[in-house]
Amino acid sequence: MKKMFLIIILFLTVIISFQSATVSSGEPIEDSEELQLQDMLMLMLTPYIQKDLNSYYHPKILKDFSPQVTPWKIEIIEIKRVNGFRGFQLQITFDIEPTDGGQWNPIGKDRMTYEISYGPEVKLINHTHLKTYKYPPE
Repeated sequence: MKKMFLIIILFLTVIISFQSATVSSGEPIEDSEELQLQDMLMLMLTPYIQKDLNSYYHPKILKDFSPQVTPWKIEIIEIKRVNGFRGFQLQITFDIEPTDGGQWNPIGKDRMTYEISYGPEVKLINHTHLKTYKYPPE
């Protein structure tokens, strides 16, 4: 019985130590190789995302300015390989909240899927506008 109790305490200690690397909102508070790779991906894809969002928002939704994309406002939803194990053709789906660029107020929410392949080639596969926020914010 004592061994089982010690195993449970040890298990809980390990879980708590892993959770201490994130804030209560789930945002990481420590740098990691995975986070660095994700940030690098966002930096490299941001110009493509920016161009596609500009053509969608301006001038159809926004007339006075073009939306701005910040890498920290991009959330990866799904990554999958299109052509099997170790295939270098990937589809990546993001949720993105473009901002006004000045006060960094979000102006909408979009889900975008890109196909990335050797070359490099980056192609927008799907864009779904999820929500338009009231602007300017009150």
